Amino acid sequence: PGYKENAGIFCHNNPWVSIAETVVGRGDRAFEIYKKTCPAYVEEFSEIHRTEPYVYSQMVAGADGEIPGEGKNSWLTGTAAWTFVNISQYILGVYPTHKGLSINPCTPKGFGDFEITRKFREGTYNIKVVNPDNVEKGVKSMTVDGKEVDGCIVPYEKGKTSYDVVVTMG
Repeated sequence: PGYKENAGIFCHNNPWVSIAETVVGRGDRAFEIYKKTCPAYVEEFSEIHRTEPYVYSQMVAGADGEIPGEGKNSWLTGTAAWTFVNISQYILGVYPTHKGLSINPCTPKGFGDFEITRKFREGTYNIKVVNPDNVEKGVKSMTVDGKEVDGCIVPYEKGKTSYDVVVTMG
């Protein structure tokens, strides 16, 4: 008892909860969930978890476990991969689609501006996101190579190798 399906606490579903919060536009809540589950933000629990302070575990032993709170199966989990998807595609909002690269962030109100360089297909995308109104979600405007683009997808152009993108949230 207290391990895995017998009252253990699985970790790889935590990013899914954060992702769901971004889908409904709650960047503050999404980032709060991320911080509560990210090893770097919960360093004070390293001695309880008994795992490396920079690694996700598959599960944490429940109250009935021999050592409640102990992390299990570090390095053997989808938690890290799902967390990367959560941060890159949902919180920062850079998501590959068939038509091109979607950029639709959902960040905490005070997160500020940020820049990302993203490789997608044969192109390098230099992306700058500005958030003058400190909103959690919403794309007010987007320019690609200085030209206004409708929506939040940078259209794919076969053979193009460089894109300069500015997204204004609002």
